[in-house]
Amino acid sequence: MASSSSSLTTGRRTGSKLKSMKLLEVLNALEEEESGQSREEIFIAPPNNASGDFTDEDSGDEDGRQGTHLPGNVLHAFVVPEDSGSGEDEDELQLQPAMKKQKAVVEPPRVWTKRDIRPDFTSWTASDPHMEDLKSQELSPVGLFELFFDEGTINFIVNETNRYAWQKNVNLGLTAQELKCVLGILILSGYISYPRRRMFWETSPDSHHHLVADAIRRDRFELIFSYLHFADNSELDESDRFAKVRPLIVRMNYNFQKHAPLEEFYSFGESMCEYFGHRGSKHLPAGKPVRLGYKIWCGTTSRGYLVWFEPSQGTLFTKPDRGLDLGGSMVVKFVDALQTRGCLPYHIFFDKVFTSVKLMSILRKKGVKATGTVREYRTERCPLKDPKELKRMKRGSFDYKVDESEEIIVCRWHDSSVVNICSNAVGIEPAGLTNHHSGAAKTQAQVHQPSLLRLYQEKVGGVGRMDQNIAKYKVKIRGMKWYSSFIGYVIDAALNNAWQLHRICCHDAQVDLLAFRRYVACVYLESNADTSSQGRRSRRLETESRFDMIGHWIIHQDKRTRCALCHSQTNTRCEKCQKGVHAKCFRAYHIR
Repeated sequence: MASSSSSLTTGRRTGSKLKSMKLLEVLNALEEEESGQSREEIFIAPPNNASGDFTDEDSGDEDGRQGTHLPGNVLHAFVVPEDSGSGEDEDELQLQPAMKKQKAVVEPPRVWTKRDIRPDFTSWTASDPHMEDLKSQELSPVGLFELFFDEGTINFIVNETNRYAWQKNVNLGLTAQELKCVLGILILSGYISYPRRRMFWETSPDSHHHLVADAIRRDRFELIFSYLHFADNSELDESDRFAKVRPLIVRMNYNFQKHAPLEEFYSFGESMCEYFGHRGSKHLPAGKPVRLGYKIWCGTTSRGYLVWFEPSQGTLFTKPDRGLDLGGSMVVKFVDALQTRGCLPYHIFFDKVFTSVKLMSILRKKGVKATGTVREYRTERCPLKDPKELKRMKRGSFDYKVDESEEIIVCRWHDSSVVNICSNAVGIEPAGLTNHHSGAAKTQAQVHQPSLLRLYQEKVGGVGRMDQNIAKYKVKIRGMKWYSSFIGYVIDAALNNAWQLHRICCHDAQVDLLAFRRYVACVYLESNADTSSQGRRSRRLETESRFDMIGHWIIHQDKRTRCALCHSQTNTRCEKCQKGVHAKCFRAYHIR
């Protein structure tokens, strides 16, 4: 199921029509539509049989799919509108056609006054002892990554994968070490990718990758990857389209929140997990690019650490509550997750997809600050100057009003366009100046900017920063199961979070995101290297595998070399590290 960002799926009077449209019909309409947009986005939900056993089977080689070919169960799924559009069509908010339409609760009109806000929130004084503890541990990139893919999670995936293979009459015998090797290959595919994943194992000199080939045999990798599983099929919730990966989502959310930096400012927004993996955007026959993917609701820190996420299933499968639309309900769920660490005065930033005066009121009652741009119809008739009138005034002009009963401010500001912004915590003062670039005159001028707009622009970009980090080196190996690209997204999110912790904990020895991912991939692949293989081994990077205490054996070598520890001549070496080491130095060399 899907929803599109194009005019086909948004706007007034489209809700009832969309409920009867299929993805195939949407794609055909987009092909015929003469749109000025450079790219269309269609958010899809899992297929109708997502909780069935059929979707576990690979439907073919990942490299065999071309052009606009999509599985039939995706093409014939019905489109689901994600947003309530203009807010004027109440039918779009009706979740179950069989349910009786309840009478709307009539709330008294708000009294708006021209003054600045007087918030009554407490100041942020919380400390973060957990982060101080992580700093003292001086964890390596692998250690940080395994805060999320911890021993419990790895063993859970191993058990579920072996269970599923056994149900298919296959004795897989997957081990935790092998699973980490598979993860290493998936991570490596983010920065070293081939048109076909089997090229990693080809003997051709232009493609053979020694690190991968020495770590695991091709057929063994393919077998493990085809049976990779994350839930017991006999205990799936059929009402949950993400039931096949729900246990992984729960575990990741728990670990992400457990190790999240405790901060005052957070962002909430939408992210896309692209359905087609390394094939990127699909192109319609007319040449128009179309991105297909799963919408992920994300709550992050202002720097891009993913604290909480939930894949969207559309309003037909997720029930909004508290009189909010779906987006507002997801914000409340994120706040509830944050408050498991304590009812602190967090400050959440989001855009106009989520913001409403009602949401601000709910968050204020929870003791949470919030600021976001807002659509005019969600301001509950706040009597601000007309946008056309404001546009005739000089840039930097603004108008604002405050709700007397709940101290919620709505401000309309004129810069290059008119922006509406709402907050329950930040007001106009202290107003500042911001640079405005005039394209026609090719000059810069300073214009007045209210305080809440300045803070919003500084703190709202957390989800975008996370998306940017994930997109740089995202996992490109995927199978034909509908959830395989989602698994890659989870791995990328965990790596992003581990790197964010690395930046906080390791001020003196920071590495960039690429080096961080390479380190984790190399350790996982080296740790599973086939030590029984004959012939010349590729020269390896000296990584944490030296200290992993796994598979290190001292063997005799015909040619004397220098000991890696004491630097005197020796005729013994470590078979795994491929370093000359005395027997007396062997233990010391492999201990930090």
